[in-house]
Amino acid sequence: MKVPNVRRFLPSWKNALLAVVAAILLILAFPDFEYWFLAWFALVPLLWAVDREKESAAKSFVLGWIFGIVFFFGTCWWLTFAPITYAGFPVILAYFLLFCATAVVGIFPAIFTAILSILLRRFGSVTMLVAPFIWVATEFARYWITGNNWNAIAYSQAFRVRGTELASIGGIYLIGFFILLFASLMVLGRHSRIWGALCFLILVVYAVTSNSVANYRLENGVKPTDQVIAIQPNVPMDGLNEPRWRQLRLEHTVLAERALQSAQRLTTEDRPLTTVIFPESPMNFMFHDDTEFQAFIHAFAAKNNVNVLFNSAEPDPANKKYFNSAVMVDPQGREVAQYDKIYLLPFGESVPFPLQNFMPALVGSFSYGKDYTLFPLGDANAGVMICFESHFPDLSREYVRRGADAIIEMTNDGYLGKTPVLRQHLANAVFRAVETNRPVLRVTNVGITAYINEQGKVIDPAASYTEDTRVWTVGKSDGSQTFYVKYGDWFAWLSVIVTLVFLTFAFWKKNQKSADS
Repeated sequence: MKVPNVRRFLPSWKNALLAVVAAILLILAFPDFEYWFLAWFALVPLLWAVDREKESAAKSFVLGWIFGIVFFFGTCWWLTFAPITYAGFPVILAYFLLFCATAVVGIFPAIFTAILSILLRRFGSVTMLVAPFIWVATEFARYWITGNNWNAIAYSQAFRVRGTELASIGGIYLIGFFILLFASLMVLGRHSRIWGALCFLILVVYAVTSNSVANYRLENGVKPTDQVIAIQPNVPMDGLNEPRWRQLRLEHTVLAERALQSAQRLTTEDRPLTTVIFPESPMNFMFHDDTEFQAFIHAFAAKNNVNVLFNSAEPDPANKKYFNSAVMVDPQGREVAQYDKIYLLPFGESVPFPLQNFMPALVGSFSYGKDYTLFPLGDANAGVMICFESHFPDLSREYVRRGADAIIEMTNDGYLGKTPVLRQHLANAVFRAVETNRPVLRVTNVGITAYINEQGKVIDPAASYTEDTRVWTVGKSDGSQTFYVKYGDWFAWLSVIVTLVFLTFAFWKKNQKSADS
């Protein structure tokens, strides 16, 4: 049997090196490095390498795969922290499993480079102008196929001044498009000074447009109607026995009462009830099933005349499981509202349907929620995102469409240590605020607790892995909705259509040439 010649699938070592350089540059644009400006140049070496290997879609695919593996490995290495630290995985095994995961996710940049090489071969170097649409289409495909778009290229811009405003129009995909367009024009600049001049023009247009959108979108909160106390308790991830658990639970209320006193809270006649928010943590509250906890929360809420919002495992009798829920209790001990987590962490909180009979969930097998419940904050309403859900713009969009004036994120990144995930996760919340033009009140166990305003500015962040509290006010919005809230991922779908049209025309052109010959 003839052995296939592997070499015909392998790009030259020089081009492979260019792909690695591109990945490293993009890694440096993300936390913990945060040299955000490098994202605008990072893809240039990769695009150049694909242009040099355009005669082979297979070789170009490998180039993108190399890029994807190195990039995702370099920005998501923190995924090994929990298995090594808490599950006792051997270091080599943990990193091998990470490599396998990055090899799968790396297929999407590989699809991008393969498609780009096909179009370059058919239409020439001007095809680089289509590259931004292809990139957006493959990022969007990653989101829909894997349910994850972590560290999409736009997230590298989360912490720059005036770098996220266009997300209110087209989400992360519109910003990603501009980044890729700039890189594409830089590659074309090798052929003509005109393309090089367009690079500068793109930056000017992007800056002016972002500035215009920012000036138009003023903070929409009006007179504050409620006061929020955010608790960052820094609960450890292990060593929790019953006495320690009760002590930490008590410390939640001690922190809250100190914050209430320091804020010199007005009486209820002058201001609606204050809401105290406990974050997601390994405390495992179970409000419905635990009468002792019900009494504990009621006593705290009644003593301080506050509403309390906390994370809880709530029963789902229909499926004999539990929901990962957010529950609000008033000073009378009554449940005001309950939100059941809709977007569960794959393999952590629920195993995807085809594998449910073969694999256990790592944290727990929860039921999927269905209702977009809003919580009262004085006259305002807020939607809740639990942990990983801040990654899903569809959730925050739907909350705002249903009348949310603010978004609350309750999360716990403690299992992942003092790693880049803390700020990478924060970057997601930044974009949810900009996309919806609503503040995000981020309440975390170990950090980073922060108030994110409608322009995506992170205000008064708490230091990670420390006990801390924050006092914020929330106002009712004017009810306006951004273009993105109204129309969602329209630009991503446009990019998919553009990509498919060019691919169809490319293969039609190829068949026409074959027929003519």
